[in-house]
Amino acid sequence: MPTASSFEKMGTIGPALLSTVLDSVAASCTAAVLAYVCAVLGSRTTGLGGPMQLIVRAIASIFRNIPIVAWAFLLLFSFKQSEFTGYLALFLQSFGFLTRCFLESIDEMSVGPVEALRSCGAGYLQVVARAVVPMSITQVISWVLYMIETNIRDATLVGMLTGTGIGFVFDLYYKSFRYDTAGLVLVLVIIVVIVCETTSNYIRRRVM
Repeated sequence: MPTASSFEKMGTIGPALLSTVLDSVAASCTAAVLAYVCAVLGSRTTGLGGPMQLIVRAIASIFRNIPIVAWAFLLLFSFKQSEFTGYLALFLQSFGFLTRCFLESIDEMSVGPVEALRSCGAGYLQVVARAVVPMSITQVISWVLYMIETNIRDATLVGMLTGTGIGFVFDLYYKSFRYDTAGLVLVLVIIVVIVCETTSNYIRRRVM
């Protein structure tokens, strides 16, 4: 259990926890932008057709099916232990997962507005802006929020491997037999995850 002395380490724990949350949000949002572009290009409904669909789906499957721990280990050989390594591991995993989710969301939407715009002579970008984005934006926001929640949880484990963030702080105190401080780190991580999930659910209800 956390003790009074463990709270004296908040000056170390707080910035590390904030860094982990910011890395998770940044990785999720940047991956979402790239994933949405790839999903639009590779969709059966609005995609460019030809080999583009197969390429996008193959990339999404490969990136999604490699565990985040494996990504962290692979990237360690190239970028060593750094905050960028943790960010990149979260980004690649998020990109594969979100691309697959966005593809399914776009493929499942009604093709009526798309066909109507095309029959009126609308160009590809106009179809995307006037039909695809408005019809898929709620699902996109929902998936991005879910990805942020997942990344905050995964970032703790990634931090233990890459030597950064709250994962590194937990590992440091745990291996130093400071179990009270390690327990405080766990409690704070749980609180952050619960707050993030509550906020995410509130935003989902407002948007959807």
